[in-house]
Amino acid sequence: MARGAVRPLRTAWVVRDAVPGPDVDEFAGPEQVRAALAAEGTAAPDTLLAVQHPHRTPLAIAGGFDLAAALPMARTTLARLRATHYRRADDVVAPYAVTGPDGSATGVLCLVDPAAVGADGLARVRHTEEVYPEVVAERATVLKGLGCATSAAMLVPTAGGDALTEAVRQATQGVGAPAVSTVDSGGREHRLWLLGPGPERDAVLAAAAAHPLLVADGNHRVAAAAAAGLGGMLALVTGGPDLHIGSIHRVLRGTGRTPESLVEAWRSAGLTLRLTRPHLPQRPGHVVAVTRAGAVEIELPPPGPAEDQPRIDHSVVERLLLADALGVDPAGPQVRALPAPQLPDPARLPDDAEALLLLAPVPYADVLGVHARHRTMPRKATYFTPKPRSGLLLADLTA
Repeated sequence: MARGAVRPLRTAWVVRDAVPGPDVDEFAGPEQVRAALAAEGTAAPDTLLAVQHPHRTPLAIAGGFDLAAALPMARTTLARLRATHYRRADDVVAPYAVTGPDGSATGVLCLVDPAAVGADGLARVRHTEEVYPEVVAERATVLKGLGCATSAAMLVPTAGGDALTEAVRQATQGVGAPAVSTVDSGGREHRLWLLGPGPERDAVLAAAAAHPLLVADGNHRVAAAAAAGLGGMLALVTGGPDLHIGSIHRVLRGTGRTPESLVEAWRSAGLTLRLTRPHLPQRPGHVVAVTRAGAVEIELPPPGPAEDQPRIDHSVVERLLLADALGVDPAGPQVRALPAPQLPDPARLPDDAEALLLLAPVPYADVLGVHARHRTMPRKATYFTPKPRSGLLLADLTA
């Protein structure tokens, strides 16, 4: 990857103490965001969650403000937050380490050009999954309106991860205590250092730029950054050393189907079902469907001779179980993605759910195999952990 595609932060803001407001990484959908903001009160709260979702605050909803009308409030709130909760840092990168019960990641927060193309004509930042266009459009509007990134995508080099980990480790040995050290609600320890110009920073950037980068987390952020046309995005480039891939399940709602009619539709589509207890499948090719009448394990048919390999279960579920058997649009409002950490109990359905489709984690070898063939994973298929925590560092994208 060209060095210009991975570069320092010209202007950044580092949190002084605690990130203002609720942990923005805990909320997956608009309903959760609106509920969290409503809990803050009717006035526009001074939180990063309100900055990222200005049209979902109680004040915006009461006033009938759409996103464009709410953005000026978000800019004012962001300026106030930076003045009261952050300190400025110029021309830096931020070595970063997170360790927790779901793995460890060491890397560097920096600016990455989402549109960079290599000498081979291929994108240097490679999407791992399909995206929802409406989500990309909304996030691009917010990003362009703020001119500032409040959360980072997580990018993984296709090779050389150990060299990047070692370069970051060497760089942080001589810079003293971290600028930020905090523990999140999931028990993960996050540490962030600031690194100015010098040979250590050059070594870290060279290691981060040495290979193409896969989007481990933040496909929508990457697409939004490209659509916003700001020339860069905030990213944690990390090679692990201990990244985990969790499942992202599917919630089915609002179809009006009974548990019995769901089972019958899947059987009529030629699928093999057997009664089981609610549990998380551990190997691809099997899906556990939980309804209010119990659970069935669905065996997915083997790949056809002309089917792309490796096959990802999520694409089969969306095509066969949802679109073909039920006539449901997998990208529509009747289907919601549910990351593994937000599933407290595989036997407990969300209040609005008719069924919960539990899928096995995608093996990392399959992720690499998909990209080696220049294909894209189905949307919302992988949940990489541990992730960088939003709000510890903000990045100016206007320069």
